[in-house]
Amino acid sequence: MDSDESPSPPPQLTGVVIITLPPPNNPSLGKTITAYTLTDNSPQSQQTHHQQQQEHPLPAQLHPPQDSQFNFSLPMLFPVLPRKLFLFLAISIFALILYGSVFSYTLQHRYKSNNDDENKESFVFPLYHKFGIREVLQRDAEFKLGRFVDLDGESVVASVNDGIIRPHKSKINKKLVPSNAVAVDSSSTFPLRGNVYPDGLYFTYMIVGNPPRPYYLDMDTGSDLTWIQCDAPCSSCAKGANPLYKPRMGNILPYKDSLCMEIQRNHKPGYCETCQQCDYEIEYADHSSSMGVLARDELHLTIENGSLTKPNVVFGCAYDQQGLLLNTLVKTDGILGLSRAKVSLPSQLASQGIIKNVVGHCLTTNAGGGGYMFLGHDLVPSWGIAYVFTVIEQHLMEYDFLFVYSPPPEILKINYGSSPLNLGARNSRVGWALFDTGSSYTYFTKQAYSELIASLKEVSSNGLVLDASDPTLPVCWRAKFPIRSIVDVKQYFKTLTLHFGSKWQIVSTKFHISPEGYLVISKKGNICLGILDGSEVHNGSTIILGDISLRGQLVVYDNVNKRIGWAKSHCMNPGRFKSLPFLEG
Repeated sequence: MDSDESPSPPPQLTGVVIITLPPPNNPSLGKTITAYTLTDNSPQSQQTHHQQQQEHPLPAQLHPPQDSQFNFSLPMLFPVLPRKLFLFLAISIFALILYGSVFSYTLQHRYKSNNDDENKESFVFPLYHKFGIREVLQRDAEFKLGRFVDLDGESVVASVNDGIIRPHKSKINKKLVPSNAVAVDSSSTFPLRGNVYPDGLYFTYMIVGNPPRPYYLDMDTGSDLTWIQCDAPCSSCAKGANPLYKPRMGNILPYKDSLCMEIQRNHKPGYCETCQQCDYEIEYADHSSSMGVLARDELHLTIENGSLTKPNVVFGCAYDQQGLLLNTLVKTDGILGLSRAKVSLPSQLASQGIIKNVVGHCLTTNAGGGGYMFLGHDLVPSWGIAYVFTVIEQHLMEYDFLFVYSPPPEILKINYGSSPLNLGARNSRVGWALFDTGSSYTYFTKQAYSELIASLKEVSSNGLVLDASDPTLPVCWRAKFPIRSIVDVKQYFKTLTLHFGSKWQIVSTKFHISPEGYLVISKKGNICLGILDGSEVHNGSTIILGDISLRGQLVVYDNVNKRIGWAKSHCMNPGRFKSLPFLEG
């Protein structure tokens, strides 16, 4: 009976399930389950599969390809992720790589020094608090931006008698004359004294002449010419910190000197064929002025390695000062011009190969004030500096003389907290900012200032009441509690953010001004706004970042590469210097 019956056919193989376990040394890969379906149902095919399954762990046609290690990557690790997500991630990574390679300058730029620049030196000038000066109100605050006055017509004539300059004032034609600005070298370090309030300025000292004598000079990145009050004799000088500079006949710069021609470059040929000296007059934005003659004398600089260098530099021998300058000269002897012009001190030192034309300063936020400044690139950090370029379009120079001397970076927008402030119309020359240590306070355009004042009305809900009786600044608030420092009211105010860049940049470079960077405490104990309406003191078309907003920042003016950079700093002392004592006496 059994012999007549054919044996039952073996079960058909219709599919295979493969379970792949992770390797023992990397269990985090997880296991993978793969299903295969067979479509060939012929007995021969089934038998073949059956035999091969006994000989091999997997049928031959089901073995993974020899490059299975590659195929195991993304699809096997992430079998449930949609293909669109992978595409989105790939595009995002590519965009980030492209941005980082093309626009890395907008974030920060590493300052690199070439080996052939190692012979350049840096000079550091500490900045300290200045005591004993009367309270400087807003109407007396510094606002320099000095420019040379054209001396056409009857000039300031001086005769040399027994080696002393005898000035005889004549009529002056007060036209503004732009000077040329070039990129040069710079390096050096000096202490700084001063504060924003109540003194209203920062100054350092220079040692000039033979025998050498110290002179206290007001640091001004917005002015070209360095000048010292001078006994020529002096017709209008304040009683400064030190005796007046007394030149010899050999110190007086001849009219045909190249630097004299630079400051009088708009004069007609043959303007003064018989002149034996180079006269100048500078008129500042606050309508004060300085008049004198150019002199050349030794400047005594101690470089970083301790050695002394004594280059001959040109500066102004100032015998007639007018206006607010007479107030600031109570404890100083003159102005230290640090712009990019050829006649500025950094440019002169750079042209002599002593330094590289880089100027830096750091104003501390401490109550005592002070800080330091340097001439040269040695103290510029190798990383962490955010830079913006200062190259300006030629057509803007044609109607704003300020840009010729210190071309400013372009501002794209300003925010008070998250609220934007209106910069004004582009065709009215707004959207630019000058970094100016010659200005005590910061000045906004009229539109930006008006919107800032409107935004600040919200502080009244926090118990701050406007006090119109406080003459310190136009806007002051009285609190219901004693204010000992800005920290006591900081939470009621927001950070100002200036976005620098150009229309070609995707991401702007930001300069943040915290409440400590625009508020001061008056002698009445009120909190006052240190940002003013620029239209009331100059043409109002340019934002001026003064001392109050530059504190707590290491600011670098890289005139070689035409850019300005900044980085937050405590400003106590420069890199490799433990202390920078201020010269007394």
